[in-house]
Amino acid sequence: MPKRPSIWIFSCVILTLLALVIPSLFVRWILALIVMTIATLWFALLNRKGSETQSSARDQTQSRENFEVHSLLDTTMTSMREGLLVVDKDMRVVASNPAARKLFNPSVPALASQRLTELTRNPAIYGAFLDGLKGVERSGIKVETHGPERQIFDLRVVPIGTTNGNTAEGALGVFFDITRTERLELVRQEFLSNVSHELRTPLTAIIAFVETLESGAMEDTESGQRFLSIIRKNASRMQGLIDDILELTAIEGGNVQLRAAPVQLHGLVQDICASLDAKAAAQSVRLENKVAPEVMVYADARRLDQMLTNLIDNAIKFSHEHGTVSISHEPGTRDRILVQDNGDGIPAQHLERLFERFYRVDRARSRDMGGTGLGLAIVKHIALLHGGEVTVTSELGKGSTFTIHLPRISA
Repeated sequence: MPKRPSIWIFSCVILTLLALVIPSLFVRWILALIVMTIATLWFALLNRKGSETQSSARDQTQSRENFEVHSLLDTTMTSMREGLLVVDKDMRVVASNPAARKLFNPSVPALASQRLTELTRNPAIYGAFLDGLKGVERSGIKVETHGPERQIFDLRVVPIGTTNGNTAEGALGVFFDITRTERLELVRQEFLSNVSHELRTPLTAIIAFVETLESGAMEDTESGQRFLSIIRKNASRMQGLIDDILELTAIEGGNVQLRAAPVQLHGLVQDICASLDAKAAAQSVRLENKVAPEVMVYADARRLDQMLTNLIDNAIKFSHEHGTVSISHEPGTRDRILVQDNGDGIPAQHLERLFERFYRVDRARSRDMGGTGLGLAIVKHIALLHGGEVTVTSELGKGSTFTIHLPRISA
């Protein structure tokens, strides 16, 4: 081990002083040479140590940077919602992330070293990775899984480490989950199909009766009035359908702002019953307001009126002659507003889908009664906007009960 630099400095100083006091020129040159040698060796040692320190620091910095990059890459891959799968030229998995493992085999901690054919028998996936190994990039491949939940993925495969224009050392595949997008597209197509069907029926009737009037039926006053009445009825039906579509679109699009405040429920229900009394009387149905006068609920009064009007109107339509529709309130962790009828009831297989757009238990009867098929969907979305929900229970031959659940009034 070399001596400490402080000792070397001390030695150089002593030799320099000796060189100054010794008269012999030759001895002075010898001592000066020794001092220069010691100084050169000392500086070389310092430079070496400095170089080693810098190299060590550089290695530590590089190591730290590599660790940070690796950690960032690992965190990114782990948190990705997209499945990431890398295979080598032998079609063996060399890397994957949790999303890919969940897609192929969620029971194992890693997919490494498994062949792609062991993970899937899907020819579209295998063919895409095979093309990737040939140096061909593939995208837009739809992949479906049929596990507990049906999922749909858009697969993109790119080659890795291409050595020439034809082959690659591996292939990387990214599985983009488009299940929600596909479902929304299906809903959109069903919605457009239903809207077209619902509009076509009244529009066809209107055109047919207009043509009949133009063909000479206007000369028959009685028939003409009857035809005009049918035209007005179908035009009103179309207008109601369009209004409901616009309303539902606005609610689902988040363009409806609630103005929630304490609402006196008894008075609101009384006003709704008064507006529907003539319709109920025409079908010999009795409306009962069982809400206590002191009951207050926290809601947007206009939207609550809209929900209850829809439910009470439906209850009147599907009640027996001389039946009863009652509206009541039950307190609890949430305010519950119940609309109950004693009609035929709803078969159990229809209850889950009852609040879907355009879903009808009896399509012909619902259309004859002027329903658009959107009323219950609107009720559901308004209830959700309030932070609540709407539920239904029913028993065949005894009637149905629709319940609006609303958050309690804040203290």
